[in-house]
Amino acid sequence: MENIEKEILKLLKSRNWDNPSPSNLAKSISIESAELLECFQWINPTLEELENDKLLFSDIRKELADIMIYCLEFTILLKLNPSEIILDKLKEIDNKYPIKSIKNNDKEYYKIKKEIRNKREN
Repeated sequence: MENIEKEILKLLKSRNWDNPSPSNLAKSISIESAELLECFQWINPTLEELENDKLLFSDIRKELADIMIYCLEFTILLKLNPSEIILDKLKEIDNKYPIKSIKNNDKEYYKIKKEIRNKREN
């Protein structure tokens, strides 16, 4: 991950793009996410169909790269360790949604989700 961050920073510095605002990065992540969704507009391919459609697969790959680059650029800007924040979030998800209570049970998942939202609102 560190190597990738260095390459991103190198590219940004070489073009004087290394001083973005946090809001511009957040907007860019959202825009690129919308471009990823655009790859699926009007279609709903299975994983097998997706893997066999070279053009679509290539477009998805590029959009995912754009999203990941902006996300890593954001972590660089905020001086965050991407591995650390991902692992922290995985622990939070594991604690929030215990396997026993939600495995193959969408109703239980949404019940937990609703309880969490209600706690935030109060």
